[in-house]
Amino acid sequence: MEKIVSLDNSYIKKLRKLKSKKYRDQYKIFLVETPHLIKEAYQSNLLLELIVLQKPNINVNYKLVDEKVMRSLTSMSTIPKEIGVVKFSEKKDIGKKILMLDDIQDPGNLGTIIRSCLAFSFDTIILSDKSVDLYNPKTINATQGTLFYINILRGNLIEIINNLKKENYIIYGTDVCDGVNLSLLEKHEKEVIIMGNEGNGINKEIKKIVDKNIYININKKCESLNVGVAASIILYEFSKRLK
Repeated sequence: MEKIVSLDNSYIKKLRKLKSKKYRDQYKIFLVETPHLIKEAYQSNLLLELIVLQKPNINVNYKLVDEKVMRSLTSMSTIPKEIGVVKFSEKKDIGKKILMLDDIQDPGNLGTIIRSCLAFSFDTIILSDKSVDLYNPKTINATQGTLFYINILRGNLIEIINNLKKENYIIYGTDVCDGVNLSLLEKHEKEVIIMGNEGNGINKEIKKIVDKNIYININKKCESLNVGVAASIILYEFSKRLK
């Protein structure tokens, strides 16, 4: 196999474009740069091929490149030995337990929430149109590969909520000032939890159409919780009601 050594190679130029959300969305592919993420993508049948400095140990399509080309692709300070080219996950039925994220901006928070959704057996995450990009490298790293195992959608939350209401989903907002303690909630077959933006909470228009607000009872000396932490606690409490 001939090694790619030119930065002007058309395929390498295409992969470099994946640093931009615009092109990730256009091509429906993204890059992963750590052995763990590559392994998870491979086990999920989402790994299309590897870009490598030497022949890989797994049976997968690959292209050999030199260090100069690898450096042009990576977002890491140290040049990796391999980078995975991964396709977007296929969308699935949304299921009965859904978490909506209203304009979440921090990739680390999104990564934490994705991990918690998988841990506590939620079916689907729905991101608002203005939420941080799922395939942002920082988000991908924060998920530790769990994004490959959970259904994640993006769309207009108000439209989606109105449609879900027609299908008898109960919509829970999160509001410490006007909420019901988690421990007092009844169990419903179809449930949606909405977590708001780190600074502004849930959009006012969305607040108008939720069925009920919930909150976590915390020490009054603590004004609020990080959204990733809060979501994890709520998901855990809901998961106990699934058993």
